Amino acid sequence: MARKEKLIITIAPTGNVPTKKMNPNIPVTTDEIVEDIIKCRKLGAAIAHIHVRDEKGEPTCDREIYKEILDKLEEKNSDIITQLSTGARGGGNTAEWRGQMLDLNTEMASLTTGSSNFATKVNANSFNLIKELADKMYTNNIKPELEAFDLGMIDNAKLLVKEGVLKEPLHFNLVMHVKGSIRGTPRNLLHMVESLPKGSTFTVSGIGPSQVPMLTMSMLMGGHTRTGLEDTILYDKGTIGTNAMLVERIVRLAKEIGREIATPDEARKILGL
Repeated sequence: MARKEKLIITIAPTGNVPTKKMNPNIPVTTDEIVEDIIKCRKLGAAIAHIHVRDEKGEPTCDREIYKEILDKLEEKNSDIITQLSTGARGGGNTAEWRGQMLDLNTEMASLTTGSSNFATKVNANSFNLIKELADKMYTNNIKPELEAFDLGMIDNAKLLVKEGVLKEPLHFNLVMHVKGSIRGTPRNLLHMVESLPKGSTFTVSGIGPSQVPMLTMSMLMGGHTRTGLEDTILYDKGTIGTNAMLVERIVRLAKEIGREIATPDEARKILGL
């Protein structure tokens, strides 16, 4: 069974939504974000999914802030795979704004392959915008992680392969239980995984209370996992979490299931970076 492949753990330390009022452990400054990434790398994370905030703590796509984080990780000789977010919550909704950091020295970037609803706004991703971001990623030798919040986004990815916009093999992040998108249930996740193009790899993000069941199910199915305070600010009901606590839990679950943890270099081979 595919469970024998080593498990890639992605840490998503910050996101665009959580604030220190929600959880004082949310890393917001570049130093805080780098510190958490380094700590989680030592615990077993192979990929860092990175969002940045401006001086007011607001989400942004500012290239210079991304560069500052990448430079600091390089200074600390971190071998973690960096994955920069091009998500819609980072300010302006043009490919120029959302993709301004894609000329930096990173190996991966997120690419949402469709539109959906967030709690207070629309997660808008037109085909033209997706194509522009994808083109910039491939031009700079960056592998897209295709974020699918619904089944239709997997079908969109297949269409974009036929049109020559995306290149196989594909890597997906199946985002389960965001309000306005697909619910995080075993049946829904099974259907999403079975709908993936042949030869694809996949990671699962379980938002909020779906975190443990969805990530455990991904491990059992041979997939990979994303955790972090972007996805759940609580470790358990009534207990605020830290990024380190969340990674440690995934490592414990993986051990019980029989999945070894992939190093960044092993993750690079699995993902074809």
